[in-house]
Amino acid sequence: MKRIQVHFRRKIIDPFLDFIHDSRSVGIILLLCTAVSLLLANTSFAVTYFSFINIDIPVTTIIPVHLPHTLQHWINDGLMAVFFFLAGMEIKREITGGELSSFSQAILPLLAAIGGMVVPALIFFFINNGTNYTNGWGIPMATDIAFSLGIAALLGSRIPLGLKIFLTALAIIDDLGAILAIAIFYSAAIHWIYLGIAAIIIFVLYLLMRFNNFGIFNFLLGILLWYCFYNSGIHATLAGVIFAFFIPTNQLQKLEQKLHTSVNFLIIPIFALANTAIVLPENITVTINTTLSWGIIAGLLIGKPLGIVSASYVAVQLKWGTLPSNTSWRHIIGAGLLAGIGFTMSIFIATLAFEDNVTIDIAKISALAGSFLSIVFGIIWIRFFCKPLLP
Repeated sequence: MKRIQVHFRRKIIDPFLDFIHDSRSVGIILLLCTAVSLLLANTSFAVTYFSFINIDIPVTTIIPVHLPHTLQHWINDGLMAVFFFLAGMEIKREITGGELSSFSQAILPLLAAIGGMVVPALIFFFINNGTNYTNGWGIPMATDIAFSLGIAALLGSRIPLGLKIFLTALAIIDDLGAILAIAIFYSAAIHWIYLGIAAIIIFVLYLLMRFNNFGIFNFLLGILLWYCFYNSGIHATLAGVIFAFFIPTNQLQKLEQKLHTSVNFLIIPIFALANTAIVLPENITVTINTTLSWGIIAGLLIGKPLGIVSASYVAVQLKWGTLPSNTSWRHIIGAGLLAGIGFTMSIFIATLAFEDNVTIDIAKISALAGSFLSIVFGIIWIRFFCKPLLP
């Protein structure tokens, strides 16, 4: 019996644990889930699959409050708030005593993110100026943080820690920018009463952190903060980032360790399965041969790295910021390419930017194409041109 247990552990348990702890595993699972999702969406299983991810979850019949009502909404607004919570804690830890602890290091991803939002939007606007598509300028400015970090993880040691932190900070700032763009330009209405309550909750969280009080009450406030953002008209995932910044510093590492496995191997794969189910047209080349498509693809594939690298270069030359440790300009170009993975955030903005389904479908497919090209060129660039630098 003992021999069977040892054999089982050596052949099953140990390889599984090795896979879980391998940083590349997240990227592999993410790509597999994307492939499965696209396959299911374009086969005879499509109707069943779409019915499942859009299944009604009647929580509001039990609790009379306004909450997400489908499985996909719970994934995008609920589970992804946990992902942003983890990413926010990582950023706070680096700000308080890591790669972003100095102004010169922290300012670089901020300026890079701004460049990475402005340039793609300008490229899109230049290509689509005078057309009916100008309202889609926000589509290529978005970065899908889950996918970009997942692909970065797939590249293993070729992504130095400093570059990973840079990309994480850049992607979070980018997503916050996209959320603000949605709130200001694409939202029907902002419910200020909920934002006011959220501000009070944030102040209470600040007081709790100031006096190093941490317990279940903090998490109850975090859930209430999420509820307020969800009902305010601003994307609810923003609550995850804000809540993370009010976690006491001495609790960060412990919480990160508890969340890492569930976020990387449960939340992110579920997110990919639910959000990349796009029905591809039979003649895809004809469908995407529009200025709308070229604006989105060029914005993601060219505008993102161009904006990020240009803004970073200006910041370094003016001595406002410094490159992350153990990174070169080749690494920054690679990060710029990975930031061009717009995927779900771009697709989400596309659904808000346009009203007719034909235009929305073209925008979705274009965002998928631009993101896929960014993945391919990003992997090729980092794989062949970015050897890890010695400390």
